[in-house]
Amino acid sequence: MRSSSAPRRATACGTAPYGDWGSRKSLLASLDQSLERLGLDYVDIFYHHRMDPETPLEETMGALAQAVRSGKALYVGVSNYDGPTLERACHIMEDLNCPLVINQNSYNIFNRTIEKNGLKETAVRERKGIICFSPLAQGTLTDRYLNGIPADSRVRTDGRFLKESSLTEEKLKQIKALNDLALQRGEKLSQMALKWILKDGQITSVLIGASRPEQILDNLKAMEGAGFTQEELAKIDAISAQ
Repeated sequence: MRSSSAPRRATACGTAPYGDWGSRKSLLASLDQSLERLGLDYVDIFYHHRMDPETPLEETMGALAQAVRSGKALYVGVSNYDGPTLERACHIMEDLNCPLVINQNSYNIFNRTIEKNGLKETAVRERKGIICFSPLAQGTLTDRYLNGIPADSRVRTDGRFLKESSLTEEKLKQIKALNDLALQRGEKLSQMALKWILKDGQITSVLIGASRPEQILDNLKAMEGAGFTQEELAKIDAISAQ
């Protein structure tokens, strides 16, 4: 372990896709294992990875609170929760006097789940942050697939998260239509997609998942330029709903 004076900045996720979801035993064991692998005394945020229908929410939240009380985590986060479950979790954590601060959920132009299941609305009402992963929909909201599927693409080399069967002719038409709109705005599709996520000030941060330095610089340009008109937002909604 590093000494207590050493700088740290890390997060850890408890349970799925590892372990058995949200039991007290699984969560606390997962945290200890993460700390050992990281070589740290504590993490800044300890996430519960997904809702567990087999474990009472009180048990899961109690385990997260224990992680904070033990000094092994400073704050608690949840991931892939829906609105009603987040609301219950917030109330439990308030009773336990434990700082649940953020939700980690998939969100992008093609995936509006957090709008449909109440998560986004609840997070805003409860004053909890939202950090989004897969903001570019596994690369489909970039210029990567405008002319088909490249041989060196993730679809061909991995395929765990984005399958070739999902890139239908209709999906490719959607991507091209969104790209045309981005070009009209003087942006790349990826930049427009990131700006769209941040458009209403209700998203705390975005996990861009860049693999090259130039991608980071490219994505940072999403913070530049004009916002969206209502007409542009309506076009994005119409294209993505097709």
